[in-house]
Formats: sequence, C-alpha cells, structure tokens
Amino acid sequence: MLAEDTNTRAWQIYGQRQLARGYTPPVPDRLGWTLWEGIGPGVEALGDVTGRRVLDIGSGAGHHAVHLAKAHGARVTGIELSPTQHERAVSAHADVEGVEFVQADVTEYLAGAEPFDAAYAIGTLAFIDPHRSLPALRDGLCPGAPLILSLLHTDLHGRGPSTEVAPREQMIQLRDDPPLPTRMWVLTPGLWEDLLTEYGFRIDTIDLLPHPDESAMVVQQLIRARRLPDRPARVTSGPRSTQAPVAHAAVGVGAILLSEKGILLGRHRLGTLELPGGSVEADESFEEAVVRELAEETGLVARAEDVELLGTLVDHVAGVLRVTIGAVVHTWQGQPTTQPDESIGGWAWYPLDRLPEDLFVCSAQILTAWQPDLPIDHQSAYFTAFAAAK
Repeated sequence: MLAEDTNTRAWQIYGQRQLARGYTPPVPDRLGWTLWEGIGPGVEALGDVTGRRVLDIGSGAGHHAVHLAKAHGARVTGIELSPTQHERAVSAHADVEGVEFVQADVTEYLAGAEPFDAAYAIGTLAFIDPHRSLPALRDGLCPGAPLILSLLHTDLHGRGPSTEVAPREQMIQLRDDPPLPTRMWVLTPGLWEDLLTEYGFRIDTIDLLPHPDESAMVVQQLIRARRLPDRPARVTSGPRSTQAPVAHAAVGVGAILLSEKGILLGRHRLGTLELPGGSVEADESFEEAVVRELAEETGLVARAEDVELLGTLVDHVAGVLRVTIGAVVHTWQGQPTTQPDESIGGWAWYPLDRLPEDLFVCSAQILTAWQPDLPIDHQSAYFTAFAAAK
C-alpha cells in the first residue's frame, strides 16, 4: 500500500472512532502548534489574519479554524481528506461564520482555488509527499503569504528526523484504542528548508519545540516560511565535469557544554575523552550538526539558536585536511546518558581546573580556542574565529 493511502485509511479509522465516542475537541483560547500548551508562539506566527483568507491544511475536527475565525476575524477554509474527520468538523461547526470545511485532497483543491493569504498545518503536512504538497501550496498562496508548519522532529521513542526524503512508519497513539500505523515524512530541518526553497518559499525561522516534561523525548519543529514572489527564469549552474571531486577533507563539529560542575566529556571506545560532536552531514548547518550530534550521543535536546559557533580549526591528519568547527551550547534540556550503538559514552562533568588526561586532540583544540589560558598541550591547528564570536 502506498504511503498516502496508508495515511488516508488511518485517519478514516481515527475519525470514525472519534465519531463513535461523540468526542469534539474544545475550541482553544490560543492557537497552539504542539499537543502541549504554552510552548512556542500563538497566532502571531501567521501575522495579522483579520479579514484574510487562511487555509487550514488537514483541519480535522475544525477547532483551530473556528478559533481563527471567532477570535481573530479570519476567513478560514479547513481542507480535510478524511470523510470522517470532515464529518466531525461539519457536525460541530457548520454554522460558524467565517469558516468553511471542504472534504478534498489539498493538492487537487488548490489547483482550482483562488490563492490564499496564509496557510498553516498543525502536525498534518508530514502525511503528504512534500514533492506533491509543496508545489501545490506555492501555486495556491499569494506572493508573500506565510506558510506555517508544525512537524514532528523527534518521536515519543526518541527517534529523530530522517536524512532522506522518504516516508517511514509512525503510529497515531490513541488513549483507549490500538495505535494506528501511518507513513510520515519526518525530515531534518535542513531537508525541509531545501524542499521549501526548491518549491519557491523563503524560510524565516525554524524552531525546535521540546516537550515541557523533560522526561518526554518528543520534539516538534515549527517552520515559518513565506511564498516568494514570482520571478523571471533563474540563472542556471552546473558541475565542471561528470567526475566527482577527489575527497581530501573531513569536516566535524565539537560542542562545549559548561555547567556549574564543569564541561561535559565522554569516553570514546578507543580511550580518549571527548566533547560531544561528530561529522557534518550534507543537509545541515553547523548549528544543526551540533544539535543532532548532541542528541544522538548524549540524549540532550538543544535548539540551533542556542548554539554559538566559535570558528574553524584546520590541521592535517595522514594527508587529509581536517576542519573542526568549535561551538558553545548555552542552553539544553535533559541529563547526559550513554546512548545505544554510539562510540562515546560514560558522560561526566569535569571542572576546568581539573581537566583529565587523554583528551582527543580536536576537543583539546576547541577548548584552547575557547579559553586560550587552559593548560592543555595538543597538536597545533590554525584557528579562524567567526565574526560573531570575536
């Protein structure tokens, strides 16, 4: 069964179960972007929606659409593929002024609709292939219109986003019924940014919103994007030849976390003590690499905006140019713990005046770039500070 067909079936069953229970979610007092309250912005993420045509993608029971119409004067169209979910919305809110509910596929609907002034999806766009939904949304929004997306980043089991644009199995958890299997596009912020840019959007911000309970591992992404104006044909570019360049460099990040107990170091299986960090992947910024490596190696959750990049350290190892980006993470959530299948563990805090022996050379280089008076000997590296870190 195709991924979107699986999702259609799941939401059909979900809506039928909620109809059987007679459950209608209350209209919220505040537009929220996660399942937990009080985290992240409210309606201000959409800007002023008074009198504007707003599209609610995957509107479900319709309570968010009703809030925007009643509290903020928006003219909202709730688009919902599931007939049972659509039935829930219509049965509860059919007479609300300023709201209409449409049962249809969003891409097919937008092909014949007048462009909207704004659009949002709270946890729903990840159930649709982005190569199908994003071009339809670009054509279905006015130039400059905001598109706000709340998307799963890390699930209840601590599994983070995928680094390829492909759906994976996730479950819709239900209180009194068995979970429903779905197929979701749970992607890294870098991948979402690439996709949105490819299809004519500009990214304003991408925020990670962790659960307020530090023991809960689930994290949401909140992406604020804007539909770019129509432009003439773009200038093209291409490779110099069909042959790939010879690999000659390795790029990695290392993160300093400083608490009242000292700095965080872990023991590599080869024996060295190291800062959290690792290789940078092709689809992410240096800040995103720090956040990802921190979560993978220690279980700690941080946001890209809490990462301060110090600069680049360059040295050579066996003929390979090694580039290391040092960073300081100012805020994080959780307690560091050894993670399964990781090469570093045994995380502990070490006072700066009692640093251990056997530091990994890259970690030592980062620490002395951060605080040059630290008494650490290491192989020299050429350090270039970033302007913001000077």
